[in-house]
Formats: sequence, C-alpha cells, structure tokens
Amino acid sequence: MEAPPPEISYAAWGRAFFREAVSVERVLAAVNVLSGQPVDLRPLGVGPGRVARVTAQGAIGEAWGHRVGDDPVAFAVRLPVAVTFTLDLGVDKQVFAADLEVPLLITGRARADLTITLDIEPPRPHQIVVDLRAQGLRASLTKHAARVQGELQRFVARYVAREVEKDYVLRVRTIDVSAAIDRALVTLAPQRPV
Repeated sequence: MEAPPPEISYAAWGRAFFREAVSVERVLAAVNVLSGQPVDLRPLGVGPGRVARVTAQGAIGEAWGHRVGDDPVAFAVRLPVAVTFTLDLGVDKQVFAADLEVPLLITGRARADLTITLDIEPPRPHQIVVDLRAQGLRASLTKHAARVQGELQRFVARYVAREVEKDYVLRVRTIDVSAAIDRALVTLAPQRPV
C-alpha cells in the first residue's frame, strides 16, 4: 500500500486547489457554451454618409487558449467568429467572408463565500483580428472604401461583450465550491435501506 502524500499547509492546499479547479480545460468549457451561437448583424450603414448597408450572418466557433498567470490565475483565450456578409451599395451587392479572432482575458477570482468566479475582460474592437476575403475584383475594391472591417470589429466586440454577461454564461462562470462539496457528499454517503 502506498504512503499517503505529505501534509501541507492550508494556504498551500488552497493555492493548489484553486489552480486545479480553475484549469484551462474548465475555463474553455465555460467559454464554449457560446460555441455555435448565431451572429446576426441587421442592416447597418457604413462608409461615407453611411449610404452603403451591411448585413451579416455567421456563428461563434470553439475557443482555444492557455494560462498566462498564476497570481492571479489568468488565461488568454481566443474565440473564433465566422461570418458571411453582404455590402449593399444601392445599385450593386458585394459578398464578403470574414474569419474573426476575438481575444478574451479571463481571470479566476476567489470570493469569501467559497465561490470561484471567472471574470471576462470584454474585447476592444481594435484587438479583434479580421481576415476579410472579398469575392470578386469589384468586392475587393469596395471593402476599404466602405470601412467594412472596422464596422465588423465594433459589432463583434459589442456582441461578445453582451453574450458573456447573459445568464446562461454567468452560470458557468460561477463555481459554488461549498454546494459542489455538498452534492459530492450526497453521492458518497451510504444509502439507507427503505
């Protein structure tokens, strides 16, 4: 029979527990509740005089990331968003495809009520990386004039900032440690015969 691991201080145990509880896999699982969410940009005026109109549809993909700090426990996460959109110039419509990469800084916080929360720093538009592909020569000529990329960055930054504050996301961003222990104890306790 193996000897049990050595005892450690409560402080060392707490740090080790927090690091294990707030792992990159758990953080990504929390962010990936957004995966598959549709992105729908209603007609939006762009370019000089906002004469051109943009509509877009797409979806959020599966996030990836890594730990960037231990005090505080923090993660750099990238959230992909793929959209196809149409630029309506009034007399002509141009189609574009875009792959966006949204950076999220996620920090694990310990609260006095034995709850762990994941704080998500909302992205700023200029931080969002855009790979914009025009379909056809004419589309490639109009993409810069209409400032499509900047509008996409602003829209996606606002959209992601709103989504991460919705109830279904907030629930997975909060871990009630005490309640989790209580649930585990119920499953471990011997069942009394009826």
